[in-house]
Amino acid sequence: MKVIIADSISSAAVKGLKELGIEVVEKTSIEKDELMNEIANYDGIIVRSRTKVRKDVIDRAGGNLKFIVRAGVGLDNIDVDYANEKGIDVMNTPEASTNGVAELAVGHMLALLRHIPRGTSSMKSGEWIKKELVGRELGGKTVGIIGMGRIGKRTAELVSAFGTRVLGYDPYVEKVEGIDVEITDLDGLLTQSDIISLHIPHTDETHHIIGKEELKKMKDSAYLINCARGGIIDEAELYDALKNGVIAGAAMDVFEEEPPRDSKLMELDNFISTPHIGAQAVEAKNRVGEEVVKKVASKL
Repeated sequence: MKVIIADSISSAAVKGLKELGIEVVEKTSIEKDELMNEIANYDGIIVRSRTKVRKDVIDRAGGNLKFIVRAGVGLDNIDVDYANEKGIDVMNTPEASTNGVAELAVGHMLALLRHIPRGTSSMKSGEWIKKELVGRELGGKTVGIIGMGRIGKRTAELVSAFGTRVLGYDPYVEKVEGIDVEITDLDGLLTQSDIISLHIPHTDETHHIIGKEELKKMKDSAYLINCARGGIIDEAELYDALKNGVIAGAAMDVFEEEPPRDSKLMELDNFISTPHIGAQAVEAKNRVGEEVVKKVASKL
């Protein structure tokens, strides 16, 4: 068996794959044209979020590709239905990065509430702006979570430890077991929450689920967090809302275009960001790698 690793995974995972007797080719910066030319040489491909395995790539595999492994949660960078039609198994590692992403979402909440990024940058510039950085506590706030899957539930668990009230919206979930979450509709969540955190995939249904009208329903003191997928927030409308005081602040780890080019959001003091690092924790990467090896081993 010959497998190409198109996006980086842990060195332990690479070692584990080789120990299975698999021929492993690491090309973690491969671009689409090169992948199109080479994909027919492989039985399997391992990707994260960067590499897209769409219909055109699958067709170029010429029937040789047997499986695609997404080292991570979502599958929106893979044409799953088409792959399945072609007899290609598509697998992912949904549980491995759950805690890492949830912790990053909470980290962004705290960073926004306590002005941590601005405090850091101002001090590095030789400033002491203590009086300008009066923040807020997370405890006692209402946190709304859109999407009550694994990561949404873990985020709910973490923020509950701060003494928050947690609201949840998910059209496919009626009740959350083991966690004190009040399930509500989207409008109820938007109007009541002090902080809103999104944990949903990017689909036709969720594209720009947060747009101008949704932002207007939020409190002017509210914060918006997206550590899920780009495209679920209308970034142009978010910029206007932040600039005009419709909401207090926002944090994003993911963008509709990655990396974002000439994004006006970066000009705003009440916007903070990270470069899609939700699963970029040593522990999360190790768990993802372990799951990748198990998924590939199941195909031997």
